[in-house]
Order: sequence, then C-alpha cells, then structure tokens
Amino acid sequence: MDGLRLVTYCGLYCGLCSQRARTPQQAKALKDTLKKEGFEFWGKDRPGYEQFWALLGDLSDIDKSCPGCRQGGGYPDCEIRKCIKEKNVEVCSFCDEYPCEKINGLCKIYPTLITDGTRFKQVGTEAWLEEQNARKETGFAYCDIRYPYPQQQ
Repeated sequence: MDGLRLVTYCGLYCGLCSQRARTPQQAKALKDTLKKEGFEFWGKDRPGYEQFWALLGDLSDIDKSCPGCRQGGGYPDCEIRKCIKEKNVEVCSFCDEYPCEKINGLCKIYPTLITDGTRFKQVGTEAWLEEQNARKETGFAYCDIRYPYPQQQ
C-alpha cells in the first residue's frame, strides 16, 4: 500500500521524525553556510573532510537519511517488524492484540503511539495521513515529546 510508505509498522508517521522533519533542512543549511564561507576549498585540509562533507550531503537527502522501515530503514532487528509480517497486518493498530507488550514498551519512548494508533483505526488511512501531514505543517516532530531512549538516560 503506497499510502503507508511513510507509516512505520508500529504506527509512527515518518514525516514527524526529526530525521525527515528537521535534520535534512538543518544539514542542508549547514552545508550551504559552509559552502558560502568557502569550506569546500579550505576545509579539504582538515582531517575527515571527505567523510564529513559526504555525511552532510547524505543527511540533507531525506530518503538517504532514512527511507522508512517499509523500505528497509530503521532498526534492522525490529521485533515489531518481524511480528507484523508474521501476522500479515499493515499497521499494528489493526492487529487484534493491539496494544501488545511490544507497543506498550515503545510507548515508553513515544507517548502518543497508542492514541495515534487508535485514531488511525477509527478514521482510516487517508484521513489519518491527512491529520499527520497537518501536524507536520505545524513544525511538530516526535523528538519534541519523545522520552529519552534507555541508553540516553
């Protein structure tokens, strides 16, 4: 389903991830500023220049930054990805066991996950995607409300 291209299996909307909503714009702005200041020329003598410049280019490209979990992006050993493929459902919120232990665990990081998933099931894909795009237009990103990952504490 192409409409779900930017919806993770667990039910997050990729357009609200800072890797899509903010990082590419910030990386592009930094690269543009450095270009304007001549970094392309004088920076070449700096250790790691080639890798840094390539990384800025990759971070500026939304689809290189993360293509979305349905296209192979995200954590490769994601238990939710494995589970949803086994159960043959498109999004966790459409599973009979929703919310399960895996989703409840992820909710400790993404507090809107279950509410958003319930809403997704209520209004359907098209309306939900419109709502998520409207959220994106406000400048909202999950990192604004996300709790720290366990290793960040």
